[in-house]
Amino acid sequence: MNAAVVTVGDELLAGRTTDTNATWLCERLTDRGVSVDRITTLPDRIGDIARVVNEYRAEYDAVIVTGGLGPTHDDVTMEGVAAALGRSLEEHDGALVWLEQEGYSNDDLTDGTADLPAGARALHNDVGVAPGAVLEGVYVLPGVPSEMRAMFETVESEFSGTPTHREVVVIDEPESALLDRVERLRAEFDVSVGSYPGEFVRIAIESTDETSVERATAWLRERSETVSGDA
Repeated sequence: MNAAVVTVGDELLAGRTTDTNATWLCERLTDRGVSVDRITTLPDRIGDIARVVNEYRAEYDAVIVTGGLGPTHDDVTMEGVAAALGRSLEEHDGALVWLEQEGYSNDDLTDGTADLPAGARALHNDVGVAPGAVLEGVYVLPGVPSEMRAMFETVESEFSGTPTHREVVVIDEPESALLDRVERLRAEFDVSVGSYPGEFVRIAIESTDETSVERATAWLRERSETVSGDA
C-alpha cells in the first residue's frame, strides 16, 4: 500500500506553524508497512486542494489530507476535496446525530460544521468538534495535532502493507570513503541504503526481508570503523 500526505494551511507555508502532522503520520504509516511517496503542503485555496487531491488519488492507494476543517472562512479543505471528487457538500446526518449526542445542538453549531462531500463516511472528532471524512481513498482529518492523531487512530487499521526492517550503522570514517561499500551493499544484499553524514556517518539499511538486513548490517560492520553503541 502506498500513500500521499497533504497538509493544508497558509500558516504552515508562512513558517508560523511547524508541520508535526506529516512527520507523525509518516511514522505511523511506515510502522504499518505503508510506503509514503509524497508529502505536500498547500495553501488554504480550494483550487489547489482540488487539483492535488485529484492527481494524488489517481496515483496512490490512499491520500491523507489534514488541516482546514471547520466552518470559518479559511476552512476550505472539505470544499476542495469535494471538488476533486466531483461531489457536492452536504450536511451529514450521521455527523449531526453524533454531535447532538456529544451535547451540541443545532443552535450551538456554526453553519457548515457538519458539511461533508456527498456520500462520504463521517469520522467523528472525539477531541474537538469538526468531523473528518473518508471517500474514495481520501481521508480528511483535522489540522489540530491532538484531534488529527485521535481521529487517525480510529481508521489506522485500514492502512497496511509489508513492514520494512531497518538497521543503522554509525561509522567514524569520511562519507566519501564509504562509497564502494555502499554500492556493494546494494548489489550483494538487495537492500536500500541511505547515507547521512554529521559528526559520524549513519548508514541506514532497509529491506522487507529481515535476513537481508541482518546479513548486510553484519557485512558492513565487519568492514568499517564503527562507533560503539551505534543505532
